[in-house]
Amino acid sequence: MDLEEAKEFRERCTQCSAVSWGLTDEGKYYCTSCHSVTERSKEVLSTEPIPNTKIKAINRGLKKKKKPEKGWDWYVCEGFQHILCQQAEALKTLGIGPELKNQVLHNFWKRYLQKSKQAYCENPVYTCGRKASELGDNPSHSAWDSEPELLSGFSCPSALESGTESQPDGRTRKPVRSRPSQSGMYFCSGSLDGAEYSLRKGIVKMAVPRTLAFCYLSLLWQRETVTFSDLLRFVEEGHIPYINAFEHFPEEMKLYGRDKGIFTIESWPTYEDIYKKVIELAIFLDLPRFPDITEDCYLHPNVLCMKYLMEVNLPDEMNDFTCQVVKMAGIGEVGFLTFDPIGKKGQAVKYDVQAMAVIVIVLKLLFLLDDSVEWTLSTVAERYNEENKEDKPWFDFRKWYQVMKKSFDEKKQQWEEARAKYVWKSEKPLYYSSIDKSVVYKRREMVLNLQKQFSTLVDSTPTVAKKSPSSFQFNWSEEDTNRTCFHGHSLQGILQKKGQSVITKNSLYWLSTQKFCKSYCKHVTTYEESNFSLSYQFILNLFSFLLRIKTYSLHEEVSLIEKRLFKKKYSEGEKKSSGSRKVKK
Repeated sequence: MDLEEAKEFRERCTQCSAVSWGLTDEGKYYCTSCHSVTERSKEVLSTEPIPNTKIKAINRGLKKKKKPEKGWDWYVCEGFQHILCQQAEALKTLGIGPELKNQVLHNFWKRYLQKSKQAYCENPVYTCGRKASELGDNPSHSAWDSEPELLSGFSCPSALESGTESQPDGRTRKPVRSRPSQSGMYFCSGSLDGAEYSLRKGIVKMAVPRTLAFCYLSLLWQRETVTFSDLLRFVEEGHIPYINAFEHFPEEMKLYGRDKGIFTIESWPTYEDIYKKVIELAIFLDLPRFPDITEDCYLHPNVLCMKYLMEVNLPDEMNDFTCQVVKMAGIGEVGFLTFDPIGKKGQAVKYDVQAMAVIVIVLKLLFLLDDSVEWTLSTVAERYNEENKEDKPWFDFRKWYQVMKKSFDEKKQQWEEARAKYVWKSEKPLYYSSIDKSVVYKRREMVLNLQKQFSTLVDSTPTVAKKSPSSFQFNWSEEDTNRTCFHGHSLQGILQKKGQSVITKNSLYWLSTQKFCKSYCKHVTTYEESNFSLSYQFILNLFSFLLRIKTYSLHEEVSLIEKRLFKKKYSEGEKKSSGSRKVKK
């Protein structure tokens, strides 16, 4: 109360008509005679703050809400789960059915989490060495519920179809979550277990390349029309997330420190490396025998050989010869083709490489490929085509070589230029700690400004739009007048009748490998270009480029099929220390 400050208020009280006022703590006038309080209040001229609760509330509302720096609590396996979900969605856009993501990949991933003891088990690895509380309805993971059926976080109620360990009450055990203290090794990663992830032993740890192994196993289980080489090529062309896939993580999933080494990749996936990871993952998951690869499946060699004959612009009539080779070698049987990780001790058929190897063998059967016979037969075919222009043309190996050499060189140059121009830096900068964050973002800003300035000076042409995915890298058509299409050409020039049957004019064949390496050796055979004809080298280089594999891998597959075809010749060769490379068919 302050009577002196209330003297300036001279109105009469409405209750007792007295003129005697005082001030309350809230600044309102009250009558000192009857103690009634009016609605009138003293006007504050001072700029000093008044202890008013309403004013304090307004001040709090005017403050800008600070965005949390730490973000969600998340584990490394959840990051890989996001990548798998992105890749599954990309495959869906390529025409793969939704069952691959919702059923096959879903169960494979749950099986991995259980086998690696990260979820769906009694004692998840996250509980080791520290106290943590059970994860309930964590608000930070509300975004996972919006993800399509690919194991939404760790809250999926369904158990693995086979071998899932459950709690006695029927509920699946969820991994626990706790944000470790900011002191020690746990502070140097955005994920909860990023720092200790590299220290784990005894399990097949996830890595970005291993996500492709999950995708291929799912494709193989579904027997989809995508080969292993197609999958890697779609990754290379940007149709399937792989490089910098972490950019699509939710903003709340902070990625820094040790996470950078886990989720960043700075090399293209190679056929041999990912293939080994496929075998390793299938054995680790203890997967059963896969669905049978029958003659009507896309991965059967008869089907793939027809596809690759069209790809490399060879006559359709060659498909009869490829089918005969497949039958004689016994590589078209269901038992041979079907993937059985346990029964076959992790051996899997490289379906695309095998089909290409069959075509190489057929070319050797027809043209020998010794830099002599193929050119002699080409001269005969060229002469016939000049004299009989209205008839069905004979296949000319020399002309085919010239057409394919030009197309191959152009395609390879485009591929090399695309790789050279590829920008590996991500649009979302990564840093090892919050101290480096400002420096990293500043450098990224400088790089973008420099790129913009240089592009203006060079006046570079706009980037070409990404091509739509296709199973074919070369497209051949009879209507294309610029390039010759050999699909409809005849093989009459290299065949001759012998009684009731038709045989090839060439009666010789040379084996790609005379002697295989010992069982303790890491490779089956060796390949040195100087030991082989130029025609054989060109065909291996062309076919290997289409599959994005090493040349020796295709040569090795050719040798293995030849070993099945010419068992008698190889058994005789083991008895003789020396002999001619050429044998009669």
